[in-house]
Amino acid sequence: MAEICPLRGIRYNQGIVRDLAKVICPPYDVITPEQQRIYYKMSDYNAIRLEHAIEQPGDNATDNKYSRAAVTFQQWLKEGVLQVGRQPAFYIHDHYFAHLGEKKKRRGLVARVRLEPWGDGIYPHEETFPKAKSDRLQVIRACHANFSPVLALYQDSGGEVAKVLSEASQDKPGMEVANSDEGHAVWAVTKPKFVQRISELLVAQPLYMADGHHRYETALAYQQERTRQLPCVTGKEAFNYVMMTLVDFSDPGLGILSASRLVRGLALSVLAGLENRLRNLFALEYIPLTRNLIGNLKRKMVEGALLGVLGLNPQFLIALRQRQDVSIVDMMPESHSQAYKNFNVSLLNDIVLGRMLGLAPDSENIAYTTDMDEAWQQIKKGKYQLAFLLGPAQPEMVKAIADAKDRVPRKSTYFYPKPPAGLIVNSLD
Repeated sequence: MAEICPLRGIRYNQGIVRDLAKVICPPYDVITPEQQRIYYKMSDYNAIRLEHAIEQPGDNATDNKYSRAAVTFQQWLKEGVLQVGRQPAFYIHDHYFAHLGEKKKRRGLVARVRLEPWGDGIYPHEETFPKAKSDRLQVIRACHANFSPVLALYQDSGGEVAKVLSEASQDKPGMEVANSDEGHAVWAVTKPKFVQRISELLVAQPLYMADGHHRYETALAYQQERTRQLPCVTGKEAFNYVMMTLVDFSDPGLGILSASRLVRGLALSVLAGLENRLRNLFALEYIPLTRNLIGNLKRKMVEGALLGVLGLNPQFLIALRQRQDVSIVDMMPESHSQAYKNFNVSLLNDIVLGRMLGLAPDSENIAYTTDMDEAWQQIKKGKYQLAFLLGPAQPEMVKAIADAKDRVPRKSTYFYPKPPAGLIVNSLD
Protein backbone atom coordinates (compact mmCIF):
# COMPACT_ATOMS: atom_id res chain seq x y z
CA MET A 1 0.00 0.00 0.00
CA ALA A 2 1.34 3.42 -0.97
CA GLU A 3 1.01 6.41 1.33
CA ILE A 4 -0.08 9.39 -0.75
CA CYS A 5 -0.28 12.85 0.76
CA PRO A 6 -0.36 16.53 -0.28
CA LEU A 7 2.74 18.72 -0.54
CA ARG A 8 3.59 22.36 -0.06
CA GLY A 9 4.51 22.85 -3.67
CA ILE A 10 7.06 25.46 -4.64
CA ARG A 11 5.87 27.37 -7.71
CA TYR A 12 6.90 30.31 -9.82
CA ASN A 13 5.66 33.70 -8.66
CA GLN A 14 3.46 34.77 -11.56
CA GLY A 15 3.85 38.38 -10.50
CA ILE A 16 7.52 38.12 -11.48
CA VAL A 17 7.40 35.36 -14.08
CA ARG A 18 4.55 36.33 -16.38
CA ASP A 19 4.96 33.62 -19.00
CA LEU A 20 5.33 30.20 -17.41
CA ALA A 21 5.89 28.61 -20.82
CA LYS A 22 9.34 30.22 -20.86
CA VAL A 23 10.48 28.79 -17.54
CA ILE A 24 9.47 25.11 -17.55
CA CYS A 25 11.46 22.46 -19.39
CA PRO A 26 11.41 18.69 -19.94
CA PRO A 27 13.08 16.37 -17.41
CA TYR A 28 16.84 16.02 -17.67
CA ASP A 29 16.99 12.68 -19.48
CA VAL A 30 15.35 13.81 -22.71
CA ILE A 31 17.21 17.12 -23.10
CA THR A 32 19.93 17.23 -25.75
CA PRO A 33 22.92 19.60 -25.36
CA GLU A 34 21.42 21.82 -28.07
CA GLN A 35 18.05 21.94 -26.31
CA GLN A 36 19.82 22.67 -23.03
CA ARG A 37 21.36 25.81 -24.55
CA ILE A 38 17.97 26.85 -26.00
CA TYR A 39 16.27 26.63 -22.60
CA TYR A 40 19.06 28.69 -21.04
CA LYS A 41 18.42 31.45 -23.57
CA MET A 42 14.64 31.25 -23.21
CA SER A 43 14.61 32.89 -19.76
CA ASP A 44 16.98 33.73 -16.92
CA TYR A 45 14.53 31.86 -14.71
CA ASN A 46 14.15 28.70 -16.76
CA ALA A 47 14.11 25.57 -14.61
CA ILE A 48 16.88 24.10 -16.77
CA ARG A 49 19.29 25.87 -14.39
CA LEU A 50 18.00 23.63 -11.60
CA GLU A 51 17.05 20.42 -13.39
CA HIS A 52 20.00 20.13 -15.78
CA ALA A 53 22.56 22.91 -15.38
CA ILE A 54 25.33 23.35 -17.94
CA GLU A 55 28.83 22.14 -17.15
CA GLN A 56 31.56 24.77 -17.41
CA PRO A 57 35.32 24.62 -17.97
CA GLY A 58 37.09 24.51 -14.65
CA ASP A 59 34.31 22.74 -12.78
CA ASN A 60 35.63 20.90 -9.74
CA ALA A 61 34.40 19.02 -6.68
CA THR A 62 33.13 22.15 -4.93
CA ASP A 63 32.25 24.47 -7.81
CA ASN A 64 30.21 22.69 -10.45
CA LYS A 65 26.81 22.48 -12.11
CA TYR A 66 25.26 21.00 -8.97
CA SER A 67 26.55 23.69 -6.62
CA ARG A 68 25.43 26.37 -9.09
CA ALA A 69 21.96 24.82 -9.23
CA ALA A 70 21.78 24.94 -5.42
CA VAL A 71 22.85 28.61 -5.30
CA THR A 72 20.33 29.50 -8.02
CA PHE A 73 17.53 27.65 -6.23
CA GLN A 74 18.15 29.45 -2.94
CA GLN A 75 18.50 32.79 -4.69
CA TRP A 76 15.17 32.39 -6.49
CA LEU A 77 13.50 31.50 -3.19
CA LYS A 78 15.06 34.51 -1.45
CA GLU A 79 14.07 36.89 -4.25
CA GLY A 80 10.53 35.53 -4.43
CA VAL A 81 10.88 34.17 -7.95
CA LEU A 82 9.83 30.86 -6.43
CA GLN A 83 7.26 30.74 -3.62
CA VAL A 84 6.45 27.99 -1.16
CA GLY A 85 2.75 27.10 -0.96
CA ARG A 86 0.98 28.33 2.14
CA GLN A 87 -0.47 24.91 2.92
CA PRO A 88 -0.14 21.36 1.62
CA ALA A 89 -2.17 20.61 -1.49
CA PHE A 90 -2.83 17.96 -4.07
CA TYR A 91 -2.27 19.36 -7.56
CA ILE A 92 -4.53 18.31 -10.39
CA HIS A 93 -2.49 18.62 -13.59
CA ASP A 94 -4.06 18.56 -17.05
CA HIS A 95 -1.35 18.15 -19.68
CA TYR A 96 -2.46 19.16 -23.19
CA PHE A 97 -0.51 18.03 -26.22
CA ALA A 98 -0.82 16.95 -29.84
CA HIS A 99 0.36 13.64 -31.21
CA LEU A 100 0.25 12.73 -34.90
CA GLY A 101 -2.11 15.62 -35.51
CA GLU A 102 -4.57 14.63 -32.77
CA LYS A 103 -5.17 16.87 -29.75
CA LYS A 104 -5.08 15.07 -26.42
CA LYS A 105 -5.21 15.64 -22.67
CA ARG A 106 -3.66 13.57 -19.90
CA ARG A 107 -4.89 14.15 -16.35
CA GLY A 108 -2.52 13.56 -13.46
CA LEU A 109 -2.48 14.09 -9.71
CA VAL A 110 0.76 15.53 -8.33
CA ALA A 111 1.39 14.35 -4.78
CA ARG A 112 4.02 13.28 -2.30
CA VAL A 113 4.35 9.52 -2.09
CA ARG A 114 6.18 7.76 0.72
CA LEU A 115 9.28 5.99 -0.51
CA GLU A 116 9.11 2.21 -0.29
CA PRO A 117 11.47 -0.49 -1.56
CA TRP A 118 10.51 -1.82 -4.95
CA GLY A 119 7.71 -4.34 -4.60
CA ASP A 120 6.15 -2.79 -1.48
CA GLY A 121 3.23 -1.12 -3.20
CA ILE A 122 5.42 0.49 -5.89
CA TYR A 123 6.55 -1.60 -8.85
CA PRO A 124 9.20 -1.00 -11.54
CA HIS A 125 9.28 -2.37 -15.08
CA GLU A 126 12.63 -1.15 -16.49
CA GLU A 127 16.30 -1.64 -15.72
CA THR A 128 18.41 1.32 -14.59
CA PHE A 129 22.07 2.27 -14.97
CA PRO A 130 24.36 3.63 -12.23
CA LYS A 131 25.62 6.63 -14.23
CA ALA A 132 22.19 8.28 -14.50
CA LYS A 133 21.48 7.68 -10.81
CA SER A 134 24.80 9.20 -9.78
CA ASP A 135 23.97 12.43 -11.63
CA ARG A 136 20.51 12.72 -10.06
CA LEU A 137 21.86 11.95 -6.58
CA GLN A 138 24.29 14.85 -6.84
CA VAL A 139 21.42 17.17 -7.82
CA ILE A 140 19.36 16.13 -4.78
CA ARG A 141 22.34 16.33 -2.42
CA ALA A 142 23.05 19.87 -3.52
CA CYS A 143 19.50 21.22 -3.80
CA HIS A 144 17.41 19.08 -1.44
CA ALA A 145 14.48 19.15 -3.84
CA ASN A 146 12.63 17.33 -6.62
CA PHE A 147 12.40 19.61 -9.65
CA SER A 148 10.46 17.14 -11.80
CA PRO A 149 7.99 14.44 -10.73
CA VAL A 150 8.28 10.76 -11.52
CA LEU A 151 5.30 9.35 -13.41
CA ALA A 152 3.38 6.41 -11.93
CA LEU A 153 0.19 4.60 -12.94
CA TYR A 154 -2.74 3.31 -10.93
CA GLN A 155 -6.01 1.55 -11.74
CA ASP A 156 -9.20 3.53 -11.20
CA SER A 157 -11.48 0.62 -12.07
CA GLY A 158 -14.69 2.18 -10.77
CA GLY A 159 -13.86 5.68 -11.94
CA GLU A 160 -14.14 7.05 -8.40
CA VAL A 161 -10.84 8.92 -8.48
CA ALA A 162 -11.73 10.47 -11.84
CA LYS A 163 -15.03 11.66 -10.43
CA VAL A 164 -13.40 13.32 -7.41
CA LEU A 165 -10.78 15.01 -9.61
CA SER A 166 -13.46 16.23 -12.00
CA GLU A 167 -15.50 17.78 -9.20
CA ALA A 168 -12.44 19.54 -7.78
CA SER A 169 -11.37 21.04 -11.11
CA GLN A 170 -14.53 22.96 -11.98
CA ASP A 171 -13.07 26.34 -11.01
CA LYS A 172 -10.50 28.29 -13.00
CA PRO A 173 -7.04 26.71 -12.63
CA GLY A 174 -4.44 28.49 -10.52
CA MET A 175 -1.79 28.00 -13.20
CA GLU A 176 -2.16 27.91 -16.96
CA VAL A 177 0.64 27.44 -19.45
CA ALA A 178 0.36 27.45 -23.22
CA ASN A 179 2.90 27.30 -26.02
CA SER A 180 2.95 25.96 -29.55
CA ASP A 181 3.53 22.35 -28.49
CA GLU A 182 1.96 21.75 -25.10
CA GLY A 183 -0.33 23.27 -22.51
CA HIS A 184 -0.85 22.85 -18.79
CA ALA A 185 -3.63 23.63 -16.35
CA VAL A 186 -3.02 23.14 -12.63
CA TRP A 187 -5.41 23.29 -9.67
CA ALA A 188 -4.02 23.34 -6.11
CA VAL A 189 -6.68 21.64 -3.98
CA THR A 190 -6.42 21.97 -0.20
CA LYS A 191 -9.96 21.16 0.94
CA PRO A 192 -9.73 18.59 3.76
CA LYS A 193 -12.55 16.42 2.37
CA PHE A 194 -10.86 16.20 -1.03
CA VAL A 195 -7.46 15.43 0.51
CA GLN A 196 -8.94 12.73 2.72
CA ARG A 197 -11.00 11.15 -0.06
CA ILE A 198 -8.13 10.99 -2.55
CA SER A 199 -5.80 9.54 0.08
CA GLU A 200 -8.39 6.88 0.93
CA LEU A 201 -9.04 5.94 -2.70
CA LEU A 202 -5.39 5.59 -3.63
CA VAL A 203 -3.91 4.10 -0.47
CA ALA A 204 -4.87 0.56 -1.45
CA GLN A 205 -3.77 0.98 -5.06
CA PRO A 206 -0.44 -0.45 -6.22
CA LEU A 207 1.56 2.13 -8.17
CA TYR A 208 3.39 1.15 -11.33
CA MET A 209 6.42 3.22 -12.22
CA ALA A 210 6.04 4.53 -15.76
CA ASP A 211 8.75 7.18 -16.13
CA GLY A 212 11.45 8.07 -13.62
CA HIS A 213 12.97 4.79 -12.43
CA HIS A 214 16.36 6.46 -11.99
CA ARG A 215 14.88 9.34 -10.03
CA TYR A 216 12.94 6.99 -7.76
CA GLU A 217 16.01 4.86 -7.00
CA THR A 218 17.96 8.06 -6.42
CA ALA A 219 15.32 9.21 -3.93
CA LEU A 220 15.68 5.89 -2.08
CA ALA A 221 19.46 6.32 -1.94
CA TYR A 222 19.12 9.89 -0.68
CA GLN A 223 16.64 8.77 1.98
CA GLN A 224 19.16 6.21 3.23
CA GLU A 225 21.92 8.82 3.31
CA ARG A 226 19.89 11.33 5.28
CA THR A 227 18.66 8.65 7.68
CA ARG A 228 22.25 7.65 8.48
CA GLN A 229 23.27 11.28 8.99
CA LEU A 230 20.58 12.20 11.52
CA PRO A 231 20.66 11.05 15.17
CA CYS A 232 16.88 10.67 15.30
CA VAL A 233 14.46 10.02 12.44
CA THR A 234 10.68 10.04 12.84
CA GLY A 235 9.81 8.79 9.35
CA LYS A 236 7.82 11.95 8.61
CA GLU A 237 10.77 13.94 7.27
CA ALA A 238 10.34 15.28 3.74
CA PHE A 239 13.18 13.14 2.39
CA ASN A 240 11.07 10.05 3.10
CA TYR A 241 8.83 11.06 0.20
CA VAL A 242 9.15 11.71 -3.52
CA MET A 243 7.03 13.87 -5.82
CA MET A 244 4.92 11.85 -8.26
CA THR A 245 2.41 12.52 -11.00
CA LEU A 246 -0.18 9.76 -10.73
CA VAL A 247 -2.16 8.81 -13.87
CA ASP A 248 -4.92 6.28 -14.35
CA PHE A 249 -4.06 3.35 -16.63
CA SER A 250 -7.22 4.04 -18.64
CA ASP A 251 -6.63 7.77 -19.08
CA PRO A 252 -7.23 8.52 -22.80
CA GLY A 253 -4.16 10.76 -22.88
CA LEU A 254 -1.78 8.08 -21.62
CA GLY A 255 0.54 7.35 -24.53
CA ILE A 256 3.67 5.28 -25.01
CA LEU A 257 6.04 5.88 -27.92
CA SER A 258 8.58 3.38 -29.21
CA ALA A 259 12.25 4.09 -28.63
CA SER A 260 14.17 2.90 -31.68
CA ARG A 261 17.80 1.82 -31.32
CA LEU A 262 20.57 3.40 -33.41
CA VAL A 263 23.77 1.36 -33.64
CA ARG A 264 27.32 2.25 -34.74
CA GLY A 265 30.84 0.91 -34.26
CA LEU A 266 30.18 -2.48 -35.83
CA ALA A 267 32.96 -4.23 -37.71
CA LEU A 268 32.23 -4.65 -41.41
CA SER A 269 32.52 -8.42 -41.05
CA VAL A 270 29.80 -8.42 -38.38
CA LEU A 271 27.60 -6.17 -40.47
CA ALA A 272 28.09 -8.30 -43.60
CA GLY A 273 26.94 -11.49 -41.89
CA LEU A 274 24.01 -10.02 -39.98
CA GLU A 275 21.40 -10.45 -42.71
CA ASN A 276 21.98 -14.19 -42.93
CA ARG A 277 21.98 -14.55 -39.15
CA LEU A 278 18.65 -12.75 -38.98
CA ARG A 279 17.30 -14.98 -41.72
CA ASN A 280 18.08 -18.03 -39.57
CA LEU A 281 15.62 -16.82 -36.93
CA PHE A 282 13.12 -14.57 -38.69
CA ALA A 283 11.15 -14.30 -41.89
CA LEU A 284 12.51 -11.21 -43.68
CA GLU A 285 10.28 -8.93 -45.72
CA TYR A 286 11.86 -6.21 -47.88
CA ILE A 287 9.77 -3.05 -48.10
CA PRO A 288 10.87 -0.23 -50.46
CA LEU A 289 11.95 2.85 -48.50
CA THR A 290 9.78 5.86 -49.22
CA ARG A 291 8.88 9.04 -47.38
CA ASN A 292 5.32 7.72 -47.14
CA LEU A 293 6.54 4.53 -45.45
CA ILE A 294 8.46 6.48 -42.80
CA GLY A 295 5.40 8.61 -42.18
CA ASN A 296 3.24 5.52 -41.71
CA LEU A 297 5.75 3.98 -39.30
CA LYS A 298 5.16 6.91 -36.95
CA ARG A 299 1.62 5.64 -36.51
CA LYS A 300 2.10 1.91 -36.63
CA MET A 301 4.84 -0.65 -37.12
CA VAL A 302 4.57 -2.83 -40.23
CA GLU A 303 1.62 -5.16 -39.62
CA GLY A 304 2.73 -8.39 -37.96
CA ALA A 305 6.42 -7.42 -37.77
CA LEU A 306 8.43 -7.92 -34.59
CA LEU A 307 11.12 -5.42 -35.61
CA GLY A 308 12.13 -3.21 -38.50
CA VAL A 309 15.73 -2.70 -39.62
CA LEU A 310 17.18 0.27 -41.51
CA GLY A 311 20.73 0.28 -42.86
CA LEU A 312 21.23 -3.32 -43.94
CA ASN A 313 19.96 -2.48 -47.42
CA PRO A 314 19.93 1.16 -48.56
CA GLN A 315 16.79 0.66 -50.64
CA PHE A 316 14.63 -1.25 -48.17
CA LEU A 317 13.25 -1.43 -44.69
CA ILE A 318 13.64 -5.04 -43.60
CA ALA A 319 10.70 -6.21 -41.49
CA LEU A 320 11.43 -9.17 -39.23
CA ARG A 321 8.51 -11.54 -38.74
CA GLN A 322 8.01 -14.59 -36.56
CA ARG A 323 8.85 -17.93 -38.22
CA GLN A 324 6.58 -20.84 -37.44
CA ASP A 325 9.49 -23.30 -37.37
CA VAL A 326 11.62 -21.27 -34.92
CA SER A 327 10.78 -20.61 -31.26
CA ILE A 328 12.60 -17.37 -30.42
CA VAL A 329 11.04 -17.31 -26.94
CA ASP A 330 12.93 -20.51 -26.09
CA MET A 331 16.20 -18.68 -26.82
CA MET A 332 15.50 -15.97 -24.26
CA PRO A 333 17.13 -16.11 -20.82
CA GLU A 334 15.41 -18.68 -18.59
CA SER A 335 15.74 -16.38 -15.58
CA HIS A 336 13.13 -14.00 -17.00
CA SER A 337 9.34 -14.16 -16.96
CA GLN A 338 7.10 -15.03 -19.87
CA ALA A 339 6.00 -11.37 -19.99
CA TYR A 340 9.64 -10.36 -20.49
CA LYS A 341 10.19 -12.94 -23.21
CA ASN A 342 7.15 -11.72 -25.14
CA PHE A 343 8.34 -8.10 -25.10
CA ASN A 344 9.80 -6.94 -28.42
CA VAL A 345 12.54 -4.83 -26.79
CA SER A 346 13.72 -7.84 -24.79
CA LEU A 347 13.98 -9.84 -28.00
CA LEU A 348 15.94 -7.05 -29.66
CA ASN A 349 18.33 -6.58 -26.74
CA ASP A 350 18.97 -10.23 -25.91
CA ILE A 351 18.92 -11.91 -29.32
CA VAL A 352 19.91 -9.26 -31.89
CA LEU A 353 21.98 -6.65 -30.07
CA GLY A 354 23.47 -9.00 -27.50
CA ARG A 355 23.90 -12.41 -29.12
CA MET A 356 24.31 -11.39 -32.77
CA LEU A 357 26.11 -8.06 -32.45
CA GLY A 358 27.87 -8.50 -29.09
CA LEU A 359 26.64 -5.17 -27.71
CA ALA A 360 26.11 -4.66 -23.99
CA PRO A 361 22.89 -2.87 -22.91
CA ASP A 362 24.85 0.19 -21.77
CA SER A 363 27.12 0.33 -24.82
CA GLU A 364 28.08 3.84 -25.95
CA ASN A 365 27.50 2.61 -29.51
CA ILE A 366 23.74 2.46 -28.91
CA ALA A 367 21.58 5.60 -29.08
CA TYR A 368 17.83 6.05 -28.83
CA THR A 369 15.21 8.05 -30.71
CA THR A 370 11.43 8.15 -30.85
CA ASP A 371 11.52 9.96 -34.20
CA MET A 372 11.43 7.69 -37.28
CA ASP A 373 12.57 10.57 -39.49
CA GLU A 374 15.62 11.10 -37.29
CA ALA A 375 16.46 7.39 -37.41
CA TRP A 376 16.26 7.42 -41.21
CA GLN A 377 18.36 10.59 -41.51
CA GLN A 378 21.04 9.25 -39.16
CA ILE A 379 21.41 6.17 -41.34
CA LYS A 380 21.42 8.16 -44.60
CA LYS A 381 24.10 10.52 -43.25
CA GLY A 382 26.25 7.60 -42.12
CA LYS A 383 26.31 8.67 -38.47
CA TYR A 384 24.93 5.27 -37.49
CA GLN A 385 25.08 1.97 -39.31
CA LEU A 386 21.75 0.45 -38.30
CA ALA A 387 18.42 1.49 -36.84
CA PHE A 388 16.13 -1.05 -35.20
CA LEU A 389 12.52 0.12 -35.19
CA LEU A 390 9.97 -1.07 -32.65
CA GLY A 391 6.25 -0.80 -32.24
CA PRO A 392 5.13 0.98 -29.05
CA ALA A 393 4.39 -0.95 -25.88
CA GLN A 394 0.91 -0.99 -24.39
CA PRO A 395 0.18 -0.02 -20.76
CA GLU A 396 -1.05 -3.55 -19.99
CA MET A 397 2.33 -4.93 -21.08
CA VAL A 398 4.04 -2.63 -18.59
CA LYS A 399 1.73 -3.90 -15.85
CA ALA A 400 2.36 -7.54 -16.82
CA ILE A 401 6.13 -7.06 -16.55
CA ALA A 402 5.83 -5.33 -13.18
CA ASP A 403 3.37 -7.90 -11.83
CA ALA A 404 5.84 -10.65 -12.79
CA LYS A 405 8.45 -8.80 -10.67
CA ASP A 406 10.62 -8.55 -13.75
CA ARG A 407 12.29 -5.70 -15.61
CA VAL A 408 12.72 -5.10 -19.31
CA PRO A 409 15.75 -3.33 -20.82
CA ARG A 410 16.36 0.36 -20.24
CA LYS A 411 14.33 2.69 -22.49
CA SER A 412 11.87 -0.02 -23.43
CA THR A 413 9.04 2.44 -22.94
CA TYR A 414 8.80 6.16 -23.63
CA PHE A 415 5.74 7.64 -21.97
CA TYR A 416 4.70 10.78 -23.81
CA PRO A 417 4.60 13.59 -23.01
CA LYS A 418 7.00 13.90 -20.10
CA PRO A 419 5.78 15.76 -17.00
CA PRO A 420 7.74 19.04 -17.05
CA ALA A 421 10.38 20.24 -14.63
CA GLY A 422 9.69 23.48 -12.79
CA LEU A 423 5.91 23.43 -12.86
CA ILE A 424 5.84 22.26 -9.22
CA VAL A 425 8.92 21.77 -7.04
CA ASN A 426 9.02 19.58 -3.94
CA SER A 427 11.35 20.45 -1.06
CA LEU A 428 13.10 17.56 0.69
CA ASP A 429 13.93 19.61 3.81
